[in-house]
Formats: sequence, structure tokens, C-alpha cells
Amino acid sequence: MHPDVAKLVESGRIPEAVGKRISQLAPGRFCLHKSWGSGKVTDWDLFGGKVTIDFERESARVMGLKLALDKTEPIEADDFRAQKIEQIEELRALAQTDPADVVIQTLAAHGGTMKPDQIDRELCGSVIPEEDYKKWWDRAKKALREAHRVVVPRKRNERLVLRETNLSPVQTLISDFEVAHALRDKAKVLDDLRKNAKELEAEGKSDGETVVKLLADIEDVSRKGIKLQLGAVLDLLGGRDELIEAMKEIVLSASALRLQDVLAGSRVPLAPEMAGLPASRQRRIYESFPGAFGEEWIERILMVFDRVGTRGVAEIAKMFADRDEMETLLAHIRKALSRHALGPDALSWICRERKKASKDVFTHEVGSAILSVVEQDSTDAGPRKTLRLQNLLMEDRELIADLLDGVDFNEVRNFSRKLLQSPAFAELDRKSLMARVIKEHPETQELLTGDATKKTENLIVSWESLERRKTEYEDLVNKRIPGNIKEIAEARAHGDLRENFEYKAAKEMQAVLNRRKVDLEKDLNLAQGSDLIGAETSSVNIGTTVKLQAGEATEIYTVLGAWDSDPDQRIVSYMSEIGQSLIGQKIGDKVNVRDLETEEESSFEIVEITSWK
Repeated sequence: MHPDVAKLVESGRIPEAVGKRISQLAPGRFCLHKSWGSGKVTDWDLFGGKVTIDFERESARVMGLKLALDKTEPIEADDFRAQKIEQIEELRALAQTDPADVVIQTLAAHGGTMKPDQIDRELCGSVIPEEDYKKWWDRAKKALREAHRVVVPRKRNERLVLRETNLSPVQTLISDFEVAHALRDKAKVLDDLRKNAKELEAEGKSDGETVVKLLADIEDVSRKGIKLQLGAVLDLLGGRDELIEAMKEIVLSASALRLQDVLAGSRVPLAPEMAGLPASRQRRIYESFPGAFGEEWIERILMVFDRVGTRGVAEIAKMFADRDEMETLLAHIRKALSRHALGPDALSWICRERKKASKDVFTHEVGSAILSVVEQDSTDAGPRKTLRLQNLLMEDRELIADLLDGVDFNEVRNFSRKLLQSPAFAELDRKSLMARVIKEHPETQELLTGDATKKTENLIVSWESLERRKTEYEDLVNKRIPGNIKEIAEARAHGDLRENFEYKAAKEMQAVLNRRKVDLEKDLNLAQGSDLIGAETSSVNIGTTVKLQAGEATEIYTVLGAWDSDPDQRIVSYMSEIGQSLIGQKIGDKVNVRDLETEEESSFEIVEITSWK
């Protein structure tokens, strides 16, 4: 008890229990506030009933003593939360050298279990700078998994749990396997166990049960999950087989479920189930195709080729090469190219391997197929599937030159026109790619100065509408797209992308925003601003008001710029259906006009044309 408080207790002014509690708020002691975080008492006035505390989020806070007793709880000086006040620089240094220890201390100070967002609130901005936190947290999670002191969930909405310290690394991993709910999480634990295969094997020999029980658990959950979680079961069994190979002396029983058994009995498309698996795991599964499908294995594996992601395509190609079946794969690719049926992952592989494995199928048809699949993807709803392929086309400075090397000029012209007319590329990207074509084939310059420019016309727009479009574009580029990228990153951290609604929604929005960006860039590049004043009124022009009459019915329309439209005010764009029917007409001419509200078409006579301003 603090000496000053002890005097009050001895004099009978306050009870002993109250004195002990007040002593916990003595200068130099530490406490915790729900809203302001941890704090250190810097001063008190016992007779005035006040206490001054430096909190994390509220420095030099003066509180009534009774309120402080009610709203704070004491913490010891060696508590992590007290160190955030007293030893913040030391903690910041520790966070860089040993991120796992900082998280472990945080968990220990909060009962041994916290959700990631709770840890964020404790560390982000105080111990770790906010701009560095995302990368730091990824590094911390990796270190925690390697240290085996904390159960680190795969999903962000699940809790981290501090472990007991008396378990061996192998026992810790076995415990992880048992508590993991998702099969893919169990498969990841098997990967960690493989790194400790000798220790696992030794523990199995000593107790005679550890490995046997582990294999039995794998068998049990795999058989239960085949119908609903085929991909996860393949992942788990592949991990089991790799673990057994690492232990060497362990042999799988003849009755155990094997990869080929699962593949042979599958009744669902295999490609979607394997697309997200690691390359080594995919290769092990593909190696099981001959055992699963016999003589039909090549036909069955070609059915999943180009539908299993970039890693899967590469692993299937390696497998064909290792088995001297490469010509069979190349024949399949030639046929798919001729039918424009090859997807972005296979096209990427062809481009990357054009000097080696795919050189016999790397022709000008590949370039045409790339433009087709990128353009189709840009118009489809949903997440973009060709971003990697599009990035490869932009970043590989030699790719276009190699695609058009030795190609007939008519084919070069066709490729160039298709590129120039593609809405999938931003204007600057399109020009950059076209510059590479011109460098190899200077005669294609005419497409930029001749044919291509004839197909585009400037858009006449009012200055007001032009400013609105520019504002929208700036908002899109500076706020909405960066915000969407941040949403995707945050959603990606929540776990399995195939079951992650937030991630899918964010990716779909990304496609919408990118398409809008392309459209705005194209429009702004063609836009020609005008005040639309003083229009010629001998005929209907942009910037004129037209009076139409049919019997006793009268309609008045104002024809303005491409982006000016206000149906309520009878203002129409010169590019609209009504605008196009009126432009160029003179007084006395008959025109057919579709009513903006009823959609009924009527015939009118132009009786007056005046300047809008």
C-alpha cells in the first residue's frame, strides 16, 4: 500500500480494501482504460480527488479519482500493455527482429486468445507504423507458424490461440491437425510435419500410435469429404503421400485410400478442384492419372489442361515431356488454336516457353488468340481472367517482335488492326504495343495515320459535360480504383478465395471500374470542348433549338453535345436517336421522332430553328 494512502487507512478515513485499490493508481503505476488503452499514472491529488494519467490515446488525462477507480483496471509493469507506454522504442525494435514474440506477448496480456482485428488495434499505429503494418503482419504470421507457439487460423475472423509450452514441435503439429476444421488447413499441417519427418517417425516408434492414428484420421476425413470437397481431399492425400515418402520406413496399407482411387471415382469436373493447389501437389495428382484412367489417361488429362491455372499448365507440360508425349500435347494445342479454344493460362505458357518446349506451336495464331481472349474477357461480367496474360504482353518487350517474326504482311496488318480496335487496352498501352509492331514492320505506320484514324471522329461536347467526365475519371483513378485494390487485398486476407464473397464482389467491381476507365480514356481522348454558342440556324446543328409541329401537337427539342442529355428539359445529345434524326434537317422538312416517354414514333414538320444561346 502506498504510504500516503496507508495514513488515510490508519486514521480510519477510508477502508483498507479501498486503500489497496487507490494504491494501484499511485504515480508510476500502470492501468488500462477501455477506450484510451494502457496508461501510466503521472500525478495524483488525494485530497482533491484527482489523478493524472498518460494514456496511449489520451495524454495527460485528468480524471476524478472515483471515476478512475471505476473505469480503469491495474496492470503490472512487466505486462506487454505497460511496456507500450514505458518501453515503446524497445518494443518497436523487437517487432522488427522478432515479430512472433511481440504477438505472443500481446496474446499473453489478453488471456491467450485474440482475433486478428483485436491485435491490429493493439499494435497498428503504435508499435508498428500503419503504412508498414500489412507486410509486418504477414511476416509475423509466417514466423508464428514456424515457431509453433500460436495456433494461427487461415481465416481472419478466427482467433489466434497461445499454446501450452510443454509440447514438442511434432506434438504441437499433431494438435494443429486435430483442431483444424478445413481439410486444406489439415493438408498445410502435413506439409509442416514433413519438415519434421524424422522426429515424427521417431515419436511413432516410441509410442507405436502417433503415426498410425494420424494416418487413420487422414483416411477418415478424406472418405467423408470426397463428395463435397474433392479438391481438398486430393490436396490432403497428396500431402499424406509426400509425408510417408519423407519418413521412408512407413508404408501405406493396401486398403488405404489412394489418389488414383479418388480420381477414378470422381463425378465432378476435376479442373476447378485442382486450380488452387501448389505445383508440386498438382504434379503428384497428374502422375496418378494413368493409374486412375488406364489408356484414357491422356484424353482425361487434356480435358483439364488450360483449366487448372498457370501452375497446372506448366506441370502437365513437364509431365508430357518427361513421358516423351510432348508431341501429343502440341497436337492438342494446335487444334485448340485453330478453333480459338485456348485459354489465357495455356497462351501464357506458350509465350514463356517459345524458345523451348512450345517453339513448334508459337506462331502468329498465338498473337491473334491473345487479342481475342483478352478482348472477350474485358467484355465479360465477373473477375478478369486474363490480367496475367495482358501484363505479359505489356512487360515482355520481345514478345510482339517474336510473334510477328517472318510473318506475312497481311497477317501483320490484321494483327495491328485488331490491336488498334481492341477496347481491352488503355489508349497509352495500345500505342505502346503498336510502337513495337511499327519497330519491326515500319509499313504498319499507315494504320495509325490512315485507316485507323478514319474510323474515329472527335466528340463535340459542352465544357460543362467535359469537366464532369474529367472529374469522374480523376475520382475513378485516384479514389475508387485504389480503394477497390485495398478492398481486394483485405478480402484476400480473409481466407479461401473460392468461398470468399467479399473477394469475389471486390474482383467483380474491379472489372467494372477498369472497363469504365478504358471507356473514359477513350472518350476523353476524342472529346472536343465547345461553348455551343452561335450555332448556324439554316439547318439543325449542335447548339440549336428545334420546334416541331404535327397538327395541334408541338414539340421543342434542344440538340447539344455528345454528353448533354436531359429528357425532362427536352435536351438531347446530337448522337442520340432523336439528335441523329434532326441534325442537318431544315425548316419545312418532315422528320420521324420517337417520344422520350412513350417510345411512340410520330411524324413532325420542322417549323422553327433557333440558336440555343
